[in-house]
Formats: sequence, C-alpha cells, structure tokens
Amino acid sequence: MDSWSSSLRVDDEYEKLVLRMNPPRVTVDNTSDRKATLIKVDSANKRGSLLEVVQVLTDLNLIIRRAYISSDGGWFMDVFHVTDQHGNKPSEDGIVERILQSLGPRGRSFRSLKRSVGVQSAIEHTTIELTGRDRPGLLSEVFAVLADLKCNVVAAEVWTHNSRMASVVYITDDASGLPIDDPDRLSKIKQLLLYVLKGDRDKRGANMAVSVGLTHTERRLHQMMYADRDYDTNELSGSSSDRSKPLVTVDNCVEKGYTVVNLRCPDRPKLLFDTVCTLTDMQYVVFHGTVIAEGPEAYQEYYIRHVDGCPISSEAERQRVIHCLEAAINRRTSEGIRLELCSEDRVGLLSDVTRMFRENGLSVTRAEVTTRGSQAVNVFYVTEASGSPVKSETIEAVRKEIGMSILRVKDEDAYSTSPPQQAGRFSLGNLFRSRSEKFLYNLGLIRSCS
Repeated sequence: MDSWSSSLRVDDEYEKLVLRMNPPRVTVDNTSDRKATLIKVDSANKRGSLLEVVQVLTDLNLIIRRAYISSDGGWFMDVFHVTDQHGNKPSEDGIVERILQSLGPRGRSFRSLKRSVGVQSAIEHTTIELTGRDRPGLLSEVFAVLADLKCNVVAAEVWTHNSRMASVVYITDDASGLPIDDPDRLSKIKQLLLYVLKGDRDKRGANMAVSVGLTHTERRLHQMMYADRDYDTNELSGSSSDRSKPLVTVDNCVEKGYTVVNLRCPDRPKLLFDTVCTLTDMQYVVFHGTVIAEGPEAYQEYYIRHVDGCPISSEAERQRVIHCLEAAINRRTSEGIRLELCSEDRVGLLSDVTRMFRENGLSVTRAEVTTRGSQAVNVFYVTEASGSPVKSETIEAVRKEIGMSILRVKDEDAYSTSPPQQAGRFSLGNLFRSRSEKFLYNLGLIRSCS
C-alpha cells in the first residue's frame, strides 16, 4: 500500500514537472472557418486532459460542431470548431484563460469524484446527493421533507433514467442563510430523506451523501448514475423504448491495438461532454477521435484503451461500454413537457410546486433549479404519471394554481388536447396523490391523508 501511494505521488510530481517545462498553448482562430471559431489546444498530455477542455467549453455554453482529438506520444493536440448557442462565432473573452487554467499545473485533478474538472464552488451551501428508484411524487416528497426541516433549496438538478433517479441539491439554513454543518441536524436530514428514497419498492437500495465543499453538478450526476448502474438493461422503463435509440458500436482494431467506438445519435447540447465523461469514469483513455455535429445528427468516433494500456478484451466488457454510452446519452435527453417557472423565491416554493404536479398526476423526469438574486428560475420536464400523453387541461389546471404568468409552457404544441374527464371516473393522479399523502403523513409532514 505504501509503495503504491509513493508511486502515485512520484507520477503526480513528474506530471507537474512536465507541465511546467511544457506549458499548454491555446490559440483562438476566428478567420480560418467561415461558420465557426477554431480553438486549438497543445499540451503535455495528462490523464483527463480531454475531459478538462471539453468541460471548460461546455461551461462557457459553447456548442462543439467539430473536433479532432489526438493524444498519442505523450502530447495532447486537439482542435475544436465551436459556435455560441445561436450558431454564431463566440467572442474570445475568457476562453484562452479558462482553458489554460484547467490544463496548467494548478488545474484541478479529476481523479477524485469530489474534486472534478471545471468544479463549481458550493462552499456557501450544504450539498446533498441522492440516488434511488424513481417513482411518481418522489421529488415532491424530498422537497417537502427539506421544507419541514427548515432547509432552503438554493439550487438543484435532478435526472431520471431507466427507473432510477439522481439529484444534487444545494441547501442553506432557512433562518441564517448559511451552510448546515450541525451533525445532529444533518443526521436527521439524512434519516428522513433515506426513508423517502427507499419507499417500499427499491430492491437495489438508495444512497445519500451530505457535504460542504466543491462539486461539479453534471459531472457528479453522471458519476452517481453510473455507480447506481442505471445502464442495466433488465429494468428498462417503458418510456425509454420510445426514445430515438443511439447507435453505438464497439470493435477492436487489432493491428493498431485500439478499441474503436463509433456513436451516432440525434445531436443536442453537451453530448460530447456526456460521452467523454462516461469513458473517463469507466477508466478509458481516448487517444484519437473525430466528432462531427453540424446537422440534426451527431457522429463520434474514438480510438480508446483502458488505463492499463489494453483494448477491450471480452464480449461482456464490450456490451458494458455500449450500454453505458447509451445511458450517458439518454440521461440528459429531455422527456416530457418543459415548464419554466420564474417567481420571487421563498422557502417551501419547490415543495408547493412539486406537490401541485403530484396532485395533478404529473411526474417530474428532469429538473433544473436555480436562484438568481431574489428570483427562483426553475425548469421542469413533466410527463403523465400513467405514461399517457400529457393533456392540455392538466397543464392549464396546474398553471392556474401556481399562476399563469409564473409558470409557462415552453412548447404548447407538445401536449395533447382531449375532452374533459367525466365526474366520478377513476383518476390515476388521485391514486398517486393518495399514496404520496399517506407517505408524508407517516413522516408527520401533513396532518391528514384523507
């Protein structure tokens, strides 16, 4: 153990020495390509360099249209063709500095799950990480528990995939606005949230972690869902099969000693980050790669080896890589109606909003919660808990409860119109409402479940 730790320290110091002797070079070219800005990165190669650069470009909200990747022979040479979100060439402000900062000797190491590349500071909040089996009303119950425990949710991101849920929630104390660090209070929060997560059907188990420190939300969500094995195909939810399934092939290039990964799927923002993040988490190194995403479809090709220098050596490993990359693509695929909420922030707002979703038979498949000054700016993707298309009457009923000007529908053509339900008919929404209310009643968070 001591010799292994000593070897790692020596490797780390040698890596820093090489970076000091060969500092990274970043150039921004706005003239060579008529439609995109070229960002060229040359650096002494270190494990994770590709993920670090892609993470910086993603955090700058740049869209990567093309990329050419090469990191053989101890040197990292990449070219990225990027635009802004409107398809225009971005300004150079801050791009070079951010990339140099991430690749330099003081760049953050991606080796630790807690200190990943492109880290966003959460030192003013307490971070809660949750994984468990997804079910209708789960998010409502989580936020109800936090509101009852006098926790203010400052920001959160929630992903669901393959019947599993992962979320990173940033909270502060309701009264002081400071991070919560009291051990007894944190223990109470953990106890109640684990009770909510486990429910009565989670055979795989639920997990929760609490910390005060640094994290990169999207990187952590990928790591959490990967650790939770959301890529297992024996628990596929019905909705997943309706998605446009990505085409992933994995074959060995025997003469070159690489495994070749080809991926083709509908393009979307952050797709390259999602696939590179997953390959990195699976302990693979990308030596060469080509990325083309200039139309509705994206194409990615990678020449990879495991960190031990070997290509994929078994059919089971090959299938695992395919399933993990499919999961990485689908986790962020937006399923359902996009609802945007903008309102004056207050403690318990999320609990109230998600309760209204639950009471109207809606299930949240993805959520992004942010606070800008005194304003809560939240995005929810919702589906019918029954699996049926979302009805316009349901959405409008929720909007009337919350406020028509507060809750807006991003794409009003996305949900169906249908005649009003006859009085007295069975409502699956009422069934989910009843179950969740009984659950919260047992926790002592509501007075009556009738």
